[in-house]
Parts: sequence; C-alpha cells; structure tokens
Amino acid sequence: MSSAPVQRFIQHGAHKGKGIAVFTSGGDSQGMNAAVRAVVRMGIYVGCKVYFIREGYQGMVDGGENIIEAGWSSVSSIIHRGGTVIGSARCTDFRERKGRLQAALNLVSRGITNLVVIGGDGSLTGANLFRQEWSSLLDELLKEGKITQEQRLKYKALHIAGMVGSIDNDFCGTDMTIGTDSALHRIIEAIDAIVSTAYSHQRTFIMEVMGRHCGYLAVVAGVISEADYVFIPESPPPQDWEARICSKLEQERSAGQRLNIIIVSEGAIDREGQPITAE
Repeated sequence: MSSAPVQRFIQHGAHKGKGIAVFTSGGDSQGMNAAVRAVVRMGIYVGCKVYFIREGYQGMVDGGENIIEAGWSSVSSIIHRGGTVIGSARCTDFRERKGRLQAALNLVSRGITNLVVIGGDGSLTGANLFRQEWSSLLDELLKEGKITQEQRLKYKALHIAGMVGSIDNDFCGTDMTIGTDSALHRIIEAIDAIVSTAYSHQRTFIMEVMGRHCGYLAVVAGVISEADYVFIPESPPPQDWEARICSKLEQERSAGQRLNIIIVSEGAIDREGQPITAE
C-alpha cells in the first residue's frame, strides 16, 4: 500500500543567507516590473539577500551604486508601470572577458551567486556564457589576488534563472513571454480604432505588426480581429499571392463587405525569401 504523496511547500526562510540579484537587459517590455517585483518579494520570503542590478549588464560591470540591496517596499507600486524601473542598457564591456571578470568580482564581493536575468535572446546568451566561464573567472581573480581562497570555494557555483522579456513570444518551452500579452492588446486596440473608419469609407487597411521571425502576434491578432489575410514568416504565401488577395478582396466587396483588414508580420517573406511589407 503506497503512502499518500507529500505536498511540498516553499518554507519561509528556507534559503536564508544566500545572495540573489535581479536585472533587466536589452529592450524593455511590459511586465518586466511585475517580474522584478515577484523575484524580490519571493527572494525576501525565502530569506535571501536580494539586490537590484541597475542598467543591466553595464551596471553589473560598473558596480558601485548600480548594485543595491532591495527591500520589500522597493518594489511597491511598480507592477502596473511599463518599461523597467531598474533600467536597461546595451553593454559592449560585457562582451569582452575583461568586462565579465569585473562583473564577477562585483558579484563575489557582495556574496551574489544567484542571478535572475530578464531579457531577450542576447541577454540570455550572455548569461549562459557568464555561467560557463564563472569557474575560470574566479580562478583568474584568485590568481590576481582580488579574491581569497575562501571566497573562491564559497562562491564556486553561479546559478542563473532566465525570464524571457520579449513581445515576440518566440522562446521554445515558454507559454507566454513577458510583454506578449500587452503587445497583443495594443494591436487589437489599434485595429478596433481603425475599423469604424474603414467601414465608413469602404477602405482596406494593411497593418504591420512586430514579431521578428515569429508570427504569433500576427496570427492571434488575425483570429481575434477576423482579418481577411495574414502574412507570417513561418508560412510563405503561394507564388501568385498578389493575384489571389486582389481576387478575394474584389469578391468580398462585390458581396457587400465594406471593410478589409490585412495583417503583415514584420518578418513575413514570400516563397523566394523576399520580404513582404505593408508597403
């Protein structure tokens, strides 16, 4: 007879004494502040010493006042705000090993061995490289006399959690990336705003939406708005798509339809690999 499964709970103070830092990097997206708030308050709940790293990787390299301890009230009244309250910046210094070496020193000096990075592809790639080099970076710092042997052993492992901040929703294994839902709402608001004009004047509107090489925003917006045609990168249209779309629009106008909406994803291409744009 098997015993009942034990339900696990995150214990208050379960990770007391550990250092964790959160930062945002690359382009901002709505929802980043909510993610920052969640990291800070959960970290405090489990007993961690939580830090903000301001201005992304640049703040990690520069150190000083860019790495500050966060408190419970530090993230009050930010959940509804767009952008990122702790700043974000492109950083060329972190691309060089010298910059990553300085970043490692700044983290070790504060006892930080856990990082939460909120950003896109480049930000997460940089975090992965940092994790891979961590051991060799500490060895180099020890050799230069910038850290002690005790610090080298105590902070030997770097743990990184990545949270995808991207409106494109193009990360495998993630149901909804940070910013996608807000971007979709903005698209639908824009479509709703032009529908009345399109209907009044019997117009056809072509809307180009973001998404890079992922057509998620275009497809979902097309379904919601009942668009007549949607162009996405993943499914190039047939060779004669120009003739087909003109024929479809003519048929619908002949049937009495007064407006048409066409949505083009910014990364849409034809069968020849040529870009399809709203122009």
